[in-house]
Amino acid sequence: MERFFHLKENQTNIRTEILAGLTTFITMAYIIALNPNILSGYKAEGADLWNAVFMATCIASAIGTITMAFFANKPFVMAPGMGLNSFFAVVVANMAAISGMTYVESYQSALCIILIEGIVFLILSVLNIRAKIVQAIPLPIRLGISPAIGLMLLEIGLGSNAGIFSETGGPFYVMRDFFGALSPSIGREQMGSGYTHMVLNVITMFVGLFIILFLSIRGFRGAVLGGMLGSSVLFWIGEAVFLKTNPFSSLKGASFVPPVKDMVDLTLFHFDFKGFFSIGVFTAITLIITFCMIDMFDTIGTLVGTASRAGMVDDEGNMPKMKEALLSDAVGTVSGALTGTPTVTTFVESASGVEAGGRTGLTALTAGILFLCCTFIAPIAALIPPAATSAALIYVGIVMLSGLQKIDWNDISQMGPVSLMLIAMPVSGSIGHGIGIGMIVYTIIKVISGKAKEVSVLTYVISVLFLIKFFLIL
Repeated sequence: MERFFHLKENQTNIRTEILAGLTTFITMAYIIALNPNILSGYKAEGADLWNAVFMATCIASAIGTITMAFFANKPFVMAPGMGLNSFFAVVVANMAAISGMTYVESYQSALCIILIEGIVFLILSVLNIRAKIVQAIPLPIRLGISPAIGLMLLEIGLGSNAGIFSETGGPFYVMRDFFGALSPSIGREQMGSGYTHMVLNVITMFVGLFIILFLSIRGFRGAVLGGMLGSSVLFWIGEAVFLKTNPFSSLKGASFVPPVKDMVDLTLFHFDFKGFFSIGVFTAITLIITFCMIDMFDTIGTLVGTASRAGMVDDEGNMPKMKEALLSDAVGTVSGALTGTPTVTTFVESASGVEAGGRTGLTALTAGILFLCCTFIAPIAALIPPAATSAALIYVGIVMLSGLQKIDWNDISQMGPVSLMLIAMPVSGSIGHGIGIGMIVYTIIKVISGKAKEVSVLTYVISVLFLIKFFLIL
C-alpha cells in the first residue's frame, strides 16, 4: 500500500483512507439508484433499461474511480454527474420525439455524444490542454470555487436531497416546504400525511449533523461516517415507531444477482451514429459542445475546490498531478459511454471523504471496490436514507466555506466574481456555470478598470466561450 499510495508522505494511514472511502461512497451511494431512475423515466421505459443503466453506473464509476486511485493517487471518486444525466434524459426524449425512434434507440444514439466527449477529453488531457485551461482560471476564481461548492452542498443538503411525496403531491423539501411554511399547521395542510415523514427527515438531518460536529470536535476522523450511520439508525426507528412501516421491507424479494445480460443487450457498446446524426449535423455538434463545456468546468471546479479543502494545492492554487486526475476523469467518461451511462465525472461528494481524512488514491480505491460490490448488494446500500446523507453534505458545505478567508474582500476584482459564484453555483445547480459567470465578471471588471493586460489570452477565450454558450447555443 505504501509503495502505491505514499501514505506516510501524505500523513495518513490505511484505516483513515478506508474510512474516508466508505464515507464518500455512502454519501454518494444515492446515484446508484437515482441515475437509472432518471434515465429510464423511473422505470417508465421498462425494468430492462433500468437494470442496464444500473450496471453501467456501478461499473463505469468503479473504472473511473480506480483509475483515479492508481494513476493520480487522489481521493476523488467518480460517478455519472447529476444535472448532466437529467440533461441527457431530456436530450434522449427530444431525439425520440423528433426522429420517431423508440426511447431505447434514441438512448443508444445519444450515447454517441458521451463517447465523442470522452475521446475529446482524452486527447486534450494527453496533450495537457485541459491542465492549461485550469491554469488559465484566475487565482481569485480558483480560491472562490471551494466555498462556492460548499454553498452548493448546503443547498443540496437542506434543499433538494431529502424530498417526500404524499397524497397532496410533492416532492416536498426541508428548506422550501418545512422551514418555508408560515406555521406547522400550514405545513401539515400542504404535505398531508407526508408531514410526519418530513418531520422525521428534519430531525434525522440535524441529529446527524450534531453527531458529526460532536465527533469532529472530539477529533474523531470517522465523524462524517459516524453521523450518517447514527442518524440512519434513528430514521429506521422513526419509520417503525411513527410511520408504522418496516424500514427493511425493500429487502424482501430483492434480487442480489447482477443484471449483466440487460446491459449487454441494451447499452454495452451500443452506439447508433446514424440515428444520432439524423437530428441534423449542426444540432449534433451543438449538443457535443454543450456537454463538453459543462463537464469540463464541472470537473475542474470539483477537483480544484476539493483539493483546496484538502490542502493539496500550492500558493497559486495549482494541484500536483492535475493532468493525471483529468485523464482519469476522461477515462471515466469513456467507460460510461461504453457501458451505457452519460458523463461520468468527479463527484463533489468526494469532499466528504476528504473531510474524513482521505488524502490518497486508497480512498478512491475503497470507493471503487464498493461500487463493484454494489452490483450484488445495491438493495442494502439503498437503505441509507437521504436525510442521513444530507447531514454529511451540510457539514462538508459548512467547513468548505472557510476558504472565503483567502479572498481579498477589499479588491472588487476578487469580491465581484467570487460573490456571484457563491450564488450562481447553488442556484443554477452547476459548478461549471458558476465558474463561467465568475470568469466573465472577472474579465469585464479587469477591462473596465484599465487592467486588461493582467488577463491572459486563454482567460479571454474561456470567457467568450461561456458567453456563446449562455446566449447563442440553442
